[in-house]
Amino acid sequence: MTTEWRHLNGTLTTWYDAPSHAAGAALVERLAPGTEVDLRANGLRLRTDTEESARDISKAAGELGLTADPSVLQQVRLAFEAADPPAVTAFWRTAFAYQESPTGLQDPLDRDPAVEVRGLTDPRPLRNRIHVDVVRPSDAVHAVRSTIGQEPYGAWGVALADPEGNEVDLVPGDELSPDVTDWWANFAAMVFYPTTSLTQSSQLVSVVAQLADDASTPLQIDVRPAGVMIDGSKDQWEDDLPNGGAAFVELARRIEDAAHDLGLTPDARPLRFVQFGIDAVDADVLSAFWRSLLGYQPDPREQVSDIYDPRRLNPVLFFQQLDANDERTKQRNRIHFELVVPDDQVQARIETALSAGGRVLDQTPQRCLISDPEGNEIDIR
Repeated sequence: MTTEWRHLNGTLTTWYDAPSHAAGAALVERLAPGTEVDLRANGLRLRTDTEESARDISKAAGELGLTADPSVLQQVRLAFEAADPPAVTAFWRTAFAYQESPTGLQDPLDRDPAVEVRGLTDPRPLRNRIHVDVVRPSDAVHAVRSTIGQEPYGAWGVALADPEGNEVDLVPGDELSPDVTDWWANFAAMVFYPTTSLTQSSQLVSVVAQLADDASTPLQIDVRPAGVMIDGSKDQWEDDLPNGGAAFVELARRIEDAAHDLGLTPDARPLRFVQFGIDAVDADVLSAFWRSLLGYQPDPREQVSDIYDPRRLNPVLFFQQLDANDERTKQRNRIHFELVVPDDQVQARIETALSAGGRVLDQTPQRCLISDPEGNEIDIR
């Protein structure tokens, strides 16, 4: 097996650096059906089930001059501990619009973080310091509220709670602009086009990649057997950001026209944005810890505490102020993160966490549970 690939969650996975969307799209054109692709302005992640497919992809990538860097591979997931796991699982399956998987809950398109629910052995009645934001089209949000029979609450009027008090801010998205009919603004501007073949997907990807490069606008272009997701990343479409506002709407219109020319129509049901917040006594210290561990970058905007994956493959984290005297600082969260990395990267990540102020809570040959400087936990696997 080529050294360019790693097993991540049982799937052969790699990352290729690329200088543009179009350079990555040239590899997409040469793929066999069944390969999942996450194309970015700076490269692309590929996932396949067979070694034969991986070898073929490596050969094609080499011919195109693309360089693999499997050391950057990672997946951030979410885990709950619950006294009644089935009830908690049912709530989050509905809130996320996820499907059952062998280990818990999973985004049907395998873009957003997987969720696992395990048994809780000790009472932890206070609110978590880790919380979840999910943004979906407004009609989907109203349907969730109706299904679970809850009225939203909280400072923004969007919070819902599972049967054990774990909260989600389930935010209704809006249509992006009257000038485009396919796109939704779910914190990120996004659209999903179902396709009937990899050939049809590749045709759309090639056009979108060139349009994005021409507009100097980074996009997430994700290819799945069911279709193509195009995502502008959190807030990047807004008026006060480079290439946002009218310029982004014009790019969205061009993409929409290209999709229609290919006979494609959008489907808003898979659209979803997920991010995680951490209540912090010292947000600067915690931000530094998580940036170091995950290789994230800080959002350059003032008054924004976001940190993000530079490859836009994992969820945004943000930080909110917590009073040092709050009782919740003394309670373990019922929610923690999981970080899945290739086998040859585990020890390096543990050492990075410890250097950044973390401490080991528990360790086995398969996993290492780490606490950040304020007790929020991540399980490195």
